[in-house]
Amino acid sequence: MKNILIIMLSLTLIQCATNKQVISKTSENTKFNLDTLTLFDKSRNREIPIAIYQPKDSKISNKIPIIFSHGYGENNGKDYLRDYTYLTEFLVSNGYFVVSIQHELKTDELLAMTGKLQETRRPNWERGAQNIFYVLQEIKNRYPELKFNELSLIGHSNGGDMTVLFAHKYPNIVKKIISMDNRRMELPRTSAPKIFTLRSNDCPADEGVLPTEEAQKKYGITVEFTDIKHSNMDNDANETERKYLTSKILEYLKK
Repeated sequence: MKNILIIMLSLTLIQCATNKQVISKTSENTKFNLDTLTLFDKSRNREIPIAIYQPKDSKISNKIPIIFSHGYGENNGKDYLRDYTYLTEFLVSNGYFVVSIQHELKTDELLAMTGKLQETRRPNWERGAQNIFYVLQEIKNRYPELKFNELSLIGHSNGGDMTVLFAHKYPNIVKKIISMDNRRMELPRTSAPKIFTLRSNDCPADEGVLPTEEAQKKYGITVEFTDIKHSNMDNDANETERKYLTSKILEYLKK
């Protein structure tokens, strides 16, 4: 019986970790440029693949950078480019400069599925926060014309936990963070950066992750519950769900 319970728990955790196989290709007729490259952080001897989305038409570009962090995909190495195209392409079409980071490499250890996950997954989030910091410095050097004082971070699931941790570590660097159903890392109780989170209807957050209604009002934190499953916040979202998620995220970015 004990072994059966462990197997059932592991299956539930994997389901809520976002592992997808959807591939999207960019058409030559799109209104944005997509570049992929692999950065190398010598201090950690680590490769960091990224995808950069830029509007083709400079007239619609608002020069506001967004760094996006994907959910966990069991180290397939392609999450950053293929699993959230509905969102990254929507954002660039609205004038944003979007950088999507691949956090897990095929050679990395798999994400912890046992133990106290707020502790056993912390090294993964720390590595993700370091990735975000390194990529941000590289983007600043390569694209100094961007409005880094308006930087926003968006992350889904495990990538949301990384994003939230980054806000704890570097609160003065980020203007806004948008968590798409992070479940383990406690949201900062602060008014700067601005905190927004979209919640699923099937994978509740751990105790203490979400602020109380009193804290939400005190710090201006937005917590919005949806009718969307945790695993449907990536490209598995249907058209109605995509429209809802993109409209809400755009609303948050413009606040």
